[in-house]
Amino acid sequence: VVLSTRLASPLRPTLAALRRAAPGQHRGLSTPSGPGHSLNLGGIFPPLATPFSPTQEVDYAQLEGNLRRYASIPFRGLVVLGSNGEYPYLAPCERLEVVSCVRRALPRDCLLLAGSGCESTQATIELTVSMAEAGADVALVVTPCYYRGAMTSAAMVQHYTQVADASPIPVVLYSVPANTGLDLPLEAVLTLAQHPNIIGIKDSGGDVTRMGLMVHKTRQEDFQVLAGSASFLLASYALGASGGVCALANVLGAPLCQLDRLCRGGHWQEARDLQHRLIEPNMAVTRRFGIPGLKKAMEWFGYYGGPCRAPLAPLSPPQVEELRGTFSANGWL
Repeated sequence: VVLSTRLASPLRPTLAALRRAAPGQHRGLSTPSGPGHSLNLGGIFPPLATPFSPTQEVDYAQLEGNLRRYASIPFRGLVVLGSNGEYPYLAPCERLEVVSCVRRALPRDCLLLAGSGCESTQATIELTVSMAEAGADVALVVTPCYYRGAMTSAAMVQHYTQVADASPIPVVLYSVPANTGLDLPLEAVLTLAQHPNIIGIKDSGGDVTRMGLMVHKTRQEDFQVLAGSASFLLASYALGASGGVCALANVLGAPLCQLDRLCRGGHWQEARDLQHRLIEPNMAVTRRFGIPGLKKAMEWFGYYGGPCRAPLAPLSPPQVEELRGTFSANGWL
């Protein structure tokens, strides 16, 4: 792939600096792509919140502090620059610095998934290559959505195929209709699952019938389905999902890893009881109060939440009380 000089050139000094600062961090886990060589995505991944200072600059010291606290939780890996990382609000150089910062702090066996989806195929390819250079193991590529009326199944297949062809690291599809207004069509997912460098999907739509079909229809492929929310994690595991990328894991990481263990061990009654207690808190930090709610809840559990970037506004005092009540009512506070 020949990178566009116009778009790639602003990133080159940043990448050069990252290489000087972190020799040997290139590519993270270098695992060959293709059947039989896929990375195992089984387990829980928190989609990290990006910490900001009171002046709304990325606070790398607080990010490192959160990573130290997360180190004792048996996550399969971490996701940076997803929806919960306020990805659309970060400049390209900030995105790369966040990936580099997290990679330096992570053990080598801990996977790093990095969001690299842009609106154009060209920009997505360039950012994906840059994410690999900065240390990402896997590219998490959200559906382009600005011209959603034109985002047909054929357009999506072409977009993701070109990105996966060019990417030096494996690609995970990312469907998040609450934010994009569109679902990655099932037929597109089934076609893309056959690509040797596309190893899975994070599906945040919550349609467990669709997720079950994905697992069933791709069982001959090297393809893994990840639940995109803690609210339907147990149901996803029951249908054969590999793991979960769950916003609530920023707050209740250990209980979500426990739910993962219970499901894998076939302890379905205990798993169900735990799942029930996670639904309302998860809804509160996603659909109800969003990232401001997530960051506020993080602070109650010993993490740095801090402010969001404008125009995301902090919760009002009554909203904070409602959020706290939701966690308390389910036995978490």
